[in-house]
Amino acid sequence: MSSFEALETECLHQFRVAPRKTDCRGSFIKLMWFRSLKDRIVLTDDVHIQMYVKCHIMLFGTILFGDKSGATVHWKFLPLLRNFAGIIQFSWGSTCLVHLYRSLCRVTCVDCKEMDGPLTLLLTWAWIRLPFLAPISDNPRVFSIANR
Repeated sequence: MSSFEALETECLHQFRVAPRKTDCRGSFIKLMWFRSLKDRIVLTDDVHIQMYVKCHIMLFGTILFGDKSGATVHWKFLPLLRNFAGIIQFSWGSTCLVHLYRSLCRVTCVDCKEMDGPLTLLLTWAWIRLPFLAPISDNPRVFSIANR
């Protein structure tokens, strides 16, 4: 089974529709496909509501588990959404940190020119922990959650 066939099978199982090859870039699904799917879902029952939420998770996942383009998301995260009731049990924060650390390790290679991962998290950490990087503000803002 090819990577696209596996992607297609997973999407059919989760969303009852699969992306075309033009909606994908290798093992990555374009965000436009999830946006258009989300807009077409009619929230009539629990199954459709779950599909809608899964689309949102995949779209939000680009912030936590983004790729270098910012326009696609890897389909490897779809199997994690199969058990809808179990999604709340996942440790999203530690998974996000693992993804960031892996991205930081990859970027140390000499031939690496780009970085993916939760760069917003890295930027927030840098602004708080390395104040000489942050702009000097007359009205300092307090982000209590980001300071934890």
